Amino acid sequence: MKNHVIGVIGLGYVGLPLAVEFGKYCNVVGYDIDKSRIESLKNGVDDTLEVTKAEFEQAKYLFLSYDEIELKRCNTYIVTVPTPVDKNNRPDFSPLINASKLVGQYLNHGDIVIFESTVYPGATEEICMPILEKVSRLKFNHEFFIGYSPERINPGDKQHKLISIKKIVAGSTPEVAKKIQNLYEMIIVAGTHLAQTIKVAEAAKVIENTQRDVNIALVNELAIIFNKLGIDTDEVLAAAGTKWNFLPFRPGLVGGHCIGVDPYYLTHKAQEIGYHPEVILAGRRINDSMGAYISTEMIKCMLQRKIQISGSKVLIMGLTFKENCPDIRNTKVIDVINELDKFGCNLEIYDPWVKRADKAKFSNLKFIENIEKTSYDGIILAVPHNSFHSLGADEIRSYGKSPHVFCDLKSIFSKVESDLRL
Repeated sequence: MKNHVIGVIGLGYVGLPLAVEFGKYCNVVGYDIDKSRIESLKNGVDDTLEVTKAEFEQAKYLFLSYDEIELKRCNTYIVTVPTPVDKNNRPDFSPLINASKLVGQYLNHGDIVIFESTVYPGATEEICMPILEKVSRLKFNHEFFIGYSPERINPGDKQHKLISIKKIVAGSTPEVAKKIQNLYEMIIVAGTHLAQTIKVAEAAKVIENTQRDVNIALVNELAIIFNKLGIDTDEVLAAAGTKWNFLPFRPGLVGGHCIGVDPYYLTHKAQEIGYHPEVILAGRRINDSMGAYISTEMIKCMLQRKIQISGSKVLIMGLTFKENCPDIRNTKVIDVINELDKFGCNLEIYDPWVKRADKAKFSNLKFIENIEKTSYDGIILAVPHNSFHSLGADEIRSYGKSPHVFCDLKSIFSKVESDLRL
């Protein structure tokens, strides 16, 4: 293992923890195109909050750089770039393609390239491998090899961290697969699962989040039905949850860079081979429609209180895609904001987790640093940050006028403390 010089391409939520862990045991080049991010990381500051300064200090073999020439000394490459979708929900492979071209320039005989980005089954060998082969002018599975080990990072989760989550691994040959397994077992305390093929590993990853997406869609649809029936969804779930095999999913917005995106990679490939997925796409439609549903219910509730909608002042508490995390990628809170904006509401957003640089990406939104009491016709608790929970329902309601509507999207308070919940 000491012969490995690992190049980690992409130092975001996935790549950085990986580079730091490997950097405790062997030489690692952590590469990212973002110069400012590299400078921050060199100072022990990770604005994603995934790695602490103490952890940086332990990674004594880690070298950070935005200069790609540093990758020349590597013999094992791990690609951890994002795999988003475009505005039409089609896979956007440009980051993966660019990373493959980059690595291809520095490949040497015997090198291994491992991909961690979520893709559809077959993408690593259909898209990445030919680029590596073309750019490097080396022959696949003779002069260089590839592997796949899907990321399972859960941003903001301090309990389920990289080393405590079992790692799926696969290689382009049985011998390479075993080498990759040994490599990851250097850092993964929870152990590894050796998949039979790269396609199996790719499929396993993409269905993990697809399964969650479909289950949340079911609960979201149930919440809509129960609301129309005048039944409290929270009470229904609590009652059903007394059975040992009832799955504890809850309704809500489904965003982020994984659950709200990964199913589209699988459905894209399915449609490409002539099969039209029904359950998966139905789940996606339901979850993507929740922003509009929540906004409509909020407006109805405000009208019942005889609150003038046009020109009303509404506070949105939380913009990140999940609680206690600064990640705003594919946040579905923006869907709620956009719908309320169509009704003529004046919106103010309060989220202490959102970084200043990310606020600048939403130049059309009004962010506030402090909340004034008795100022709002409507309040939506969109993201259940711990700091919001600790405020208590009474404090949050004190921000509202008389009358006002308080919508608690994640039901962190009881039904008597809020006017509207999913």
